[in-house]
Amino acid sequence: MHMSPTGAIFGILPLILFFVYIGLAGLGVYCLILFIQLARRAIRALDIYISEKTDRRDH
Repeated sequence: MHMSPTGAIFGILPLILFFVYIGLAGLGVYCLILFIQLARRAIRALDIYISEKTDRRDH
């Protein structure tokens, strides 16, 4: 069976889109992990800042 070049492109296109989708999903998970790490550091920094400010008022 002979497949035209246009048919070959349409046959491979879903496979390419699947790999792009998997790559974007992986990138999304990676960005979510980085955001969670950033949020944890920000909360820790805010806790340190608040404790320093409240310690200064007590003395």
